[in-house]
Amino acid sequence: MLIEFDKMEEQTVPHFQGGEGAFLTKMRVDELGKILRGRLEPGSTIGLHTHDTSSEIIYILAGKGKVLYDGEYEPLSAGSCHYCPKGHSHSLINDSDALLEFFAVVPVQ
Repeated sequence: MLIEFDKMEEQTVPHFQGGEGAFLTKMRVDELGKILRGRLEPGSTIGLHTHDTSSEIIYILAGKGKVLYDGEYEPLSAGSCHYCPKGHSHSLINDSDALLEFFAVVPVQ
């Protein structure tokens, strides 16, 4: 199946997971999970949350930021890949002056 993010309408989700600012996304969702391309503007975050029933993989396409993973900060930049296994917590943070763009997969488990 081909997923063409460039042909999808972008959704704006304010304060996603209790975060700051807005999460901008183009997303494919079905019974097996989510596949998305997302953006965080400078100062925006995806709030801290626990993956109780699934894992998540986030690949950074452009920009810089950090992730708070199980209480520790990890730097992210283009080419970085963050993995949050089931049962763990994380938050994605754009603490830079530029857009943070990423690709993420959240499978249903």
